[in-house]
Amino acid sequence: MTGNARSFWTYWGASATSNLGSAVGSIALPLTAITVLDATPFQMGLIAAAAYAAWLVIGLPAGALVARLPLRGTQVTMDLARTVAVASVPVAWWTGHLTIAQLVVVALVVGFADVVFDVANSTFLPLVVPRDQLHERNSLMSGTYATTQLGGPSVGGLAIQLLGAVPTLLVDAVSYLVSAVLLRTLPSRPAATSAHDRQPIRQMIGEGWRFVSRHPVMAPCMWSATAVNFVCGAQMALFPLYLVRDLGTPAALVGFLLAAEGVGALIGAALSPRVVRALGSARACVAASVVSFVGGLLIPLGSGWVAWAAFALGNVVFSGGVVVFSTATRTYRQQASPPEMLSRVMATVRFVSWGAIPVGGLVAGVLATWVGARWALVAFAVVGIVDVLVVTLSRIGRMRDLTDLDPVDATSSTVR
Repeated sequence: MTGNARSFWTYWGASATSNLGSAVGSIALPLTAITVLDATPFQMGLIAAAAYAAWLVIGLPAGALVARLPLRGTQVTMDLARTVAVASVPVAWWTGHLTIAQLVVVALVVGFADVVFDVANSTFLPLVVPRDQLHERNSLMSGTYATTQLGGPSVGGLAIQLLGAVPTLLVDAVSYLVSAVLLRTLPSRPAATSAHDRQPIRQMIGEGWRFVSRHPVMAPCMWSATAVNFVCGAQMALFPLYLVRDLGTPAALVGFLLAAEGVGALIGAALSPRVVRALGSARACVAASVVSFVGGLLIPLGSGWVAWAAFALGNVVFSGGVVVFSTATRTYRQQASPPEMLSRVMATVRFVSWGAIPVGGLVAGVLATWVGARWALVAFAVVGIVDVLVVTLSRIGRMRDLTDLDPVDATSSTVR
């Protein structure tokens, strides 16, 4: 096995471990708020928003920071920060001091660490994977993530049924610690020393923003992802409320129903290379946007077991479409971005698109207070049409492949 192959599989193992723990935590944290602290819809929206608020605060600077810092040390530090934050919840609960405010703070800390860690992870992959293997490796990473999202909530739901929501959070904390140990064995990229990488951070941020926002393919992909993530933010805030309070779902079944997202993501990751080869990456993005919109409409339908079935099916369809779209566009960014710009391109896209997640969570919390979780989910599903319109009405809707962009147009967005 080559050095690059060993590095990739170590990277993959660290990501798989932490993602599995995060999937368990994604059900344990909101159920802690609902079952232990009797959280209101607004408080649930606040917790969901806090988890992604960091993208609005440091999403843009994260790309410049990652470009200047040692890659391995940055990733390990972020893992350790997440370990301490999540582990603080069981400690506070055992001592009788757990509050909603602490859950919000924990979500914020983990969110800030996630921002830096995710930008570093996206930057690391092209360093150890040949260009012609990027889409396959991205599909593998998406498939692995989908598998953890499939197994994690199910395991989490069962663990919560047996142990309670708060003790189950220890699984998440341990996963970050294991990830840190694995990443510590990777070769360390030294901190930036070139004059270009030592430019003022504001200038580096501006270059990344101009490159993405002026790019005829990356820009509409970013705005489309923003619309999807606005809906995703609402779903994260509303799903636990909808399942527990509207449908009266037992905790163990909540885990299995939330795992439907992982099923869809796994299917999307498995089909993504074939869909892209058959349709072309641009047409695949259009088709995936339509599929995810239809899935979102299915989620809040029905009552009783029909509602559970619609919820599961809708999540499978929605997440499958999202994964096909995100895999194709992420691969394109990694291929089309100049190496020195990649971390800033990734950070810029996630600043805008993931920044919509906390906004969606907050709006959903407020809306659900007025109309209930079900009708709030219906409203956000309708908003998903924006994703379809952005993709189909942009240049992407007239292309077969994202790489079909005219070279003159592609270079017109380059920072001068």
